[in-house]
Amino acid sequence: MRILFTIPHYFNPSDRGKHGSQGKDPQPRIEAIAACITSLHRVFGKSQNSIDIARGAALPANQSQAHSIDIVICTTKDSHLLDRVPLPSHFYKHYRSKSEPQLLGFECQALLRDCIGSYEYFCYMEDDLILHDPWFFVKLQWFSNKAGDMCLLQPNRYEISSFEGNQKTYIDGNLAPQLTAKFQNLQEQPELAGQIMGTQVTFSRATNPHAGCYFLNVSQINHWTKQPYFLDRDTSFISPLESAATLGIMRAFRVYKPTPQNANFLEIEHFGSVWSERMLAM
Repeated sequence: MRILFTIPHYFNPSDRGKHGSQGKDPQPRIEAIAACITSLHRVFGKSQNSIDIARGAALPANQSQAHSIDIVICTTKDSHLLDRVPLPSHFYKHYRSKSEPQLLGFECQALLRDCIGSYEYFCYMEDDLILHDPWFFVKLQWFSNKAGDMCLLQPNRYEISSFEGNQKTYIDGNLAPQLTAKFQNLQEQPELAGQIMGTQVTFSRATNPHAGCYFLNVSQINHWTKQPYFLDRDTSFISPLESAATLGIMRAFRVYKPTPQNANFLEIEHFGSVWSERMLAM
């Protein structure tokens, strides 16, 4: 399978910065984007082997789930850290834009649209997200086959924190329904369920559909890009960052997430522990 990942990346230190992309120390951002890119190659790339000791050879492994992946990092002007990321240049492609920093997610949307016909999955990820699950796209395909392409499954985003022990915390909690009421009807098919490997899994309409990412199959990207609001650069959902990542898909699809009892069915790690430690300390 051919998969396209688009990743907005920005860094410009600021005394008033609220996000990691504006922090004074660039090292966490370097580590975050390096982990983001490396994980995609490790988990989904074709360079996976198994050592055959008897034959003294390395044999291909996991080829049924190895994919052809392209990673495009979208930046604006010179406000980035790619020249300091310790990765081979062939691990990704660099797309330079003149976009406003908070609107880089919309540049990624345009890239995805322009590549229709060349891939089977079209993905957007913020530059501090890390995928660990090799069955991630298998699960997405299973969900789409069961629920239909107008239902979009989003992963639960989590952090690992050392706060009072090694804790795993899902950070995108429920929002007040009125915050998304103008964009989605949560009463329409509020819950779905299915059996996988003999285990019941449940999914609910997401009061907080934001996960800093989305993963669309061919049918879904075609549907979204044909909508009159596609690439309208509407920033009315929380902030420009959340709007670029989430508003479009929330308007185009019924968005679901795995329920808390099986939250790890589909999940993605958020680099660091800033949000979880802030919430756990409350």
